[in-house]
Amino acid sequence: MWTQLYDPFNNWVFSTIVASVPIVILLGGLALHLKAHVAALLGLASALIVTVFAFGMPFKMAAATTVYGAAFGLMPIGWIILNVIFMYKLTVEAGLFSVLQDSLTGITNDARLQVVLIAFCFGAFFEGAAGFGTPVAVTAAILIGLGFKPLQASGLALIANTAPVAFGALGTPIIALSGVTGIDILKLSAQVGHQLPFFSVIVPFWLIWAFCGFKKMWEVWPALLVAGVFFAVPQYLVATYHGPWLVDVIAAIISMSATALFMLKWHPKTMYTLENGSNSNGTAARAKQKYDAALIRKSWVPWIILSVLVFVWGLPQWKTLMDGIFVAKFPVTLIHNLIERVPPVVPAAKAEAAVYVFNILSATGTGILIAAFIAAIFMGMSLKKTIGIYGSTIIHIRYSLLTVAAMLGIGFLTRYSGLDATMGLALAKTGVLYPFFGTLIGWLGVALTGSDTSSNVLFGSFQKITAEQVGISSTLMAAANSSGGVMGKMIDAQSIVVASTATNWYGHEGDILRYVFFHSLALASLVGVLVFLQAYVYPFTLLVVQ
Repeated sequence: MWTQLYDPFNNWVFSTIVASVPIVILLGGLALHLKAHVAALLGLASALIVTVFAFGMPFKMAAATTVYGAAFGLMPIGWIILNVIFMYKLTVEAGLFSVLQDSLTGITNDARLQVVLIAFCFGAFFEGAAGFGTPVAVTAAILIGLGFKPLQASGLALIANTAPVAFGALGTPIIALSGVTGIDILKLSAQVGHQLPFFSVIVPFWLIWAFCGFKKMWEVWPALLVAGVFFAVPQYLVATYHGPWLVDVIAAIISMSATALFMLKWHPKTMYTLENGSNSNGTAARAKQKYDAALIRKSWVPWIILSVLVFVWGLPQWKTLMDGIFVAKFPVTLIHNLIERVPPVVPAAKAEAAVYVFNILSATGTGILIAAFIAAIFMGMSLKKTIGIYGSTIIHIRYSLLTVAAMLGIGFLTRYSGLDATMGLALAKTGVLYPFFGTLIGWLGVALTGSDTSSNVLFGSFQKITAEQVGISSTLMAAANSSGGVMGKMIDAQSIVVASTATNWYGHEGDILRYVFFHSLALASLVGVLVFLQAYVYPFTLLVVQ
């Protein structure tokens, strides 16, 4: 048994600085234009050095943790990336993606409104049904196909994938949060539902402001308001009165339908196209369709198949059924229940489980793969050609898979060595300001692990303990961990690699990071301000679930 050390130097400032070194090297490498896999491998090497020589983790444990994280990076994360890109390549090869593009311009020819409809509304559905990088991969690929530049497609897909994340993958983050804190799942769902709807209204505006500036954003404010309100209201109602399971799916469908219908009836006075920028000389709100209705419907069938299967694969009942057919569990013998997490991070000393679950049948990526093969049959592709495209896809994203594996190695090392807790404890020393900085702990957790679920597992009980010590609602702070975490989703290295791969812009991860970093920190800070107000300031205190 090895016990985690949170202040190995007996100086919390210095210990925190040392704990942050791997993250600084990783993000610094990306910012300095190193290839993503190079930056990730450097970050991983530094994480091994810090965990072994500074925090005292035995080398064999550190090595086993790295392998465990890398395996998780490939399955399920890499498995999703591979098969989404495969689906995209199939539709391009069949000539249907260009038809899909045309159908979208048939709804609106305005690039700003296309971003809202695809990145925010459509992406939220995929977040609610599957999570784990699926929405960014799909929406970034579609935006690229519409003619957006790789940086725009990547950055906008990441910014849009924020407000839905806490309820992603059919409520998994909230379910996990309830499990580690012991707080009733319906209370946590309602509390997050009293925080994120504010940002569901803000994000469409923020998204278009990031895309083309405030003036151009304000020209389409009615459509942005429709998209935001018709997402936020169902999000609030379902989260408060039903639970976390179907929040995003219901809200996304309502928002997508309302926004599309609104765009068919309303269009801005000044059109904004990718080719010409603003154009007020009478450009039509909707492009004239180049293809007949039957072909347009056919172009949507692969993506409808994908949506249906992703939703089915996200259902707990389906996962249980598939796991009943086959699932393999491998305890990581060198670390399973042999690493002890101790107070004040947890209420009492607790051994950390480390079991790698190979659930190939129930994995979301498998649903995407099956959808792709069904779509290939529908599109009339031969099996030989389909397999050939799959092989070329593997070659195309090989470095992305290496990057994700290395980054998850860093994330798991951070968790099992206690580096995450060291950084979290530093933020917890802020006293009365803890509601603000506690929210940033959630942001930090997602930035490190790439998952709101993982962040909740890491810091959920810690948030509860600290809130009780400070004298504020533990339900509020546990929920804040998840709500603040969603804003870290756009800067986690895993999501950035998914975006760069989907847009065929691998090697430019540093550019993407710089594009989204301010937006991530600013939005996380706004969530922190809201939580601070809910903790202390009337009437915001009325939004705290008792």
